[in-house]
Amino acid sequence: MFNPFKPERAIIKDIIKETTDTTTYTFSFLDEGVRREFRFRPGQFNMLTIFGIGEAPISISSNPAEPETFQHTVRHVGNVTKFLSKMQPGDIVGIRGPYGTGWPLDVLPIKNLLIIAGGIGLAPLRPVIHEVIDRRPEFGQVEVLYGARTPAELLYPAEYEAWRQAGISLLLTVDAVPSGTAWEGQVGVVTDLFRQMSSRPGETAVFTCGPEIMMSYVVKGLLARGFKPEQIYVSLERRMNCGVKKCGKCQIGPKFVCRDGPVFAYAELLTLPEEVLGGAVR
Repeated sequence: MFNPFKPERAIIKDIIKETTDTTTYTFSFLDEGVRREFRFRPGQFNMLTIFGIGEAPISISSNPAEPETFQHTVRHVGNVTKFLSKMQPGDIVGIRGPYGTGWPLDVLPIKNLLIIAGGIGLAPLRPVIHEVIDRRPEFGQVEVLYGARTPAELLYPAEYEAWRQAGISLLLTVDAVPSGTAWEGQVGVVTDLFRQMSSRPGETAVFTCGPEIMMSYVVKGLLARGFKPEQIYVSLERRMNCGVKKCGKCQIGPKFVCRDGPVFAYAELLTLPEEVLGGAVR
């Protein structure tokens, strides 16, 4: 009988240090059958287990078209992720998933995309960018607004030129530039980039992920510019614990973030009894 709480063993194939506290890990399942059958959609997550330590929900950050290996970009902030930071290629972890909803790429009535990310919030949106590039003729204008605290904390900088070559507009900003750092781009919060973006309401679907306070200001700013709640999709990644709607820790009213999310249309969040994103609009 299938056990949804049993993790499959996976090996660390590669490790890329992204920033001082964030790392991208490439994994592959040890079991050939599991490896062959594994598929995920952009926006889904896995439960990553460090045997004897615990487990944590982590967004999948790699290309869905290449599922035999998959990546997680991890910020080392808790017991599980801090222990993971000490592991090396060849070490074994447990993976169960994928879980949750994905970004609704295949059902969008509008094919222009505005992607807005803050910090590690780019990780669950990176698979969207990969899929858009792989299916570029199916999409219209695609614009990415991305902000981080400093230039050194921007994720995946080696990929930016390839994104631009695929016809994706990329606008970057940082909160601050430390002394001695070379940076000729925008300085400010990600919503400051709204003045430069070419995406227009009524023509564009919005995907956003980052700290909840950032997403709150993003939503407020977009609504003020004429975007509708049903055009805006957010990813909530808080409080998830089991991944299968059993523990109740991620419940918001009738919704469970691990099963009904983590991707929600903002219009859906407005129907919930609990304020989400700081109650951006009620």
